[in-house]
Amino acid sequence: MKILAVSDHECPALWDHYIPGRLDSFDLILSCGDLKADYLTFLVTMSHARLMYVHGNHDGGYSRFPPEGCDDIDGCLVVYNGVRILGLGGCLWYHEGPHQYTEGQMRRRIARLKHAIKKAGGVDIVITHAPPRGLGDLDDPAHRGFEAFVRLIESCRPKYFLHGHVHLNYGPAIPREHECGGTRIINVSERLELDYPAAADRAAEPEWMSRRRKEDRSRSDFY
Repeated sequence: MKILAVSDHECPALWDHYIPGRLDSFDLILSCGDLKADYLTFLVTMSHARLMYVHGNHDGGYSRFPPEGCDDIDGCLVVYNGVRILGLGGCLWYHEGPHQYTEGQMRRRIARLKHAIKKAGGVDIVITHAPPRGLGDLDDPAHRGFEAFVRLIESCRPKYFLHGHVHLNYGPAIPREHECGGTRIINVSERLELDYPAAADRAAEPEWMSRRRKEDRSRSDFY
């Protein structure tokens, strides 16, 4: 399954200079926030893919004019082609505004998903707007990550944790990717393409991976 992840900046090649057919190869589009609703509507209209999104801290307008034809998975766990996807939008609270949360509020949001995660047997991909604390965030109040996300990664061990919020052009040495316990933490920052095996392709997964999935299903100390 080919996935396009987007965040924070509208990609000119997919928007202003779009060429028909450029999105045909994608099966799923994931938005990590802070993008124009019209942009997401355009992407889902011009592709054959399903588009799922979470809110960024600048997406307050979605409440009045949400992206058309797209699925809001903020605070939800969904399964698509056998891939378990968890969405948690927003950033760490730093001033009055929409889609901002304290650490305690984000911990409670995650805790409310505990049953869904356990029922699904774990999570494969997490999409958020903000990064985990210390794994791709910055030190200023507006761009600090969540400690709650670190605990989520350590408990659920998803294969991918995709986020936005920290623009790569904020500095010359901001890395796009980090790793934590086998989870690839990737800053989507405009666009990112990745391949993820659908359920049918995972049927022949190696024994160690099947064993890890069984371990994930048995974990009850999530939060």
